[in-house]
Amino acid sequence: MPALAVVLGAFGALVLMRMLKREWQRVNDELDRANPARVSDPERAAVPTLRQDPATGEYRIKR
Repeated sequence: MPALAVVLGAFGALVLMRMLKREWQRVNDELDRANPARVSDPERAAVPTLRQDPATGEYRIKR
């Protein structure tokens, strides 16, 4: 009887892992469709880049 419980537990864990994998993939696919990657964004290009000053540790506009 304990062997049967171990086999059923292992089978249940396998089924649960497959269900979680499918749900994880479904959510990731939905997020990918909702937020497409932007290759070139003119608004973002207009924002200056910051660089940390090694002497003071402050962030300054990169030139």
